[in-house]
Amino acid sequence: MQIVEEAYDQDTGHKISWIQKLPRIVTISVKCSAKIENSSAAVKEKSVSVILLAGGKGKRMGASMPKQYLPLLGQPIALYSFYTFSKMIEVKEIVVVCDPSYQDIFEDAKENINVDLKFALPGKERQDSVYSGLQEVDLNSELVCVHDSARPLVSSADVKKVIEDAWINGAAVLGVPAKATIKEANSESFVVRTLDRKTLWEMQTPQPDLLKKGFELVNRDGLEVTDDVSIVEHLKHPVYITEGSYTNIKVTTPDDLLLAERILNLNSEESSK
Repeated sequence: MQIVEEAYDQDTGHKISWIQKLPRIVTISVKCSAKIENSSAAVKEKSVSVILLAGGKGKRMGASMPKQYLPLLGQPIALYSFYTFSKMIEVKEIVVVCDPSYQDIFEDAKENINVDLKFALPGKERQDSVYSGLQEVDLNSELVCVHDSARPLVSSADVKKVIEDAWINGAAVLGVPAKATIKEANSESFVVRTLDRKTLWEMQTPQPDLLKKGFELVNRDGLEVTDDVSIVEHLKHPVYITEGSYTNIKVTTPDDLLLAERILNLNSEESSK
């Protein structure tokens, strides 16, 4: 079923019409894009909203609960980045997108943070979960930072760098140069060519974006995207890549969990010297 949606642009007063397939939601009511006219890297205090994605099922882990809630050295994986963001002066709120049955994990940690805590329900796909989180974002936020809670080891230094780059450029993403040799194959699985590693980056999170305008386009055209940067790319807006750290791994398998434990132990040993 299709319907014709109409709205008025608040800035220009122009009437906007588009065809929409139900039941996709199209109303975007939050202000959450970076102000791309900023020339200074100094991000304002309490100007950033964080959407923490914690609603995934994590089936590859083969555990009895979603991977982001498994204990990592005695603490749920999702709380590591949760605490990292909560200690940053630029962050005003954290919107946790999760199943209601796991909200108590974050509620119990509320007394240890100095930012507002909100919740949103996860969607079927990642972009649906991000969209759900956007509905809870403060109207006065100037930048939205989306992070996958299955990446517990993101550092505050890397977060600060990427939000500063997004503040100036409008959209940015953490990434690291690809180390592995990447081959392009055809539909029959034969190698076509070897891609130049110098131009390849592995994307990480957080991803601060021009999400509001991007979601308007994605919803209007019924696009399928895999991450938030892809949403911004559909706007034909440049996305700046901020070099991150190889330790900012995503925990998806038991081996990843062991690696995360090892990295944390090494960091603890270094800090105690």
